[in-house]
Amino acid sequence: MARIHTRKKGQAGSRRPSAPRVPEWMNRDARWVEGMVVDLAKAGNPPSVIGQILRDQYGVPLVKVITGKTVMTIIRENKLERQVPEDMRSLISRAALMKRHLEANKSDFVTKRRLQLVESKIHRLSRYYHRKRILPADWKYSADQAAVLLR
Repeated sequence: MARIHTRKKGQAGSRRPSAPRVPEWMNRDARWVEGMVVDLAKAGNPPSVIGQILRDQYGVPLVKVITGKTVMTIIRENKLERQVPEDMRSLISRAALMKRHLEANKSDFVTKRRLQLVESKIHRLSRYYHRKRILPADWKYSADQAAVLLR
């Protein structure tokens, strides 16, 4: 898949487990995995980090295979979902870091261009989330939000 603001295709990411079934060596049941997802979400971890923690520390290959639900579904069922989705949040924090950098380095034109591209992605993603009714209709990106999300 081509990237949005480049002509490059990028490198492939990590590979998912080959067989979408519970491995024989897995000694955890679905209730335990759901409980861990809820605990990690209450600790403030985003869904992607929850999946990494479960994979790396507890040996859970795929939450969906074991529980029949995705990490986000479990988080929604327990009403632990954040108002701003994870991908939007990471773009906003990236924009905030760039703005902080530009305050100290006003003539850094490369970063100014990168900031324009990141903000373009934020606006495009917000339109998508408005259409899907994930974000409220009155939600709008502003530079002030970026500073708040960084704290």
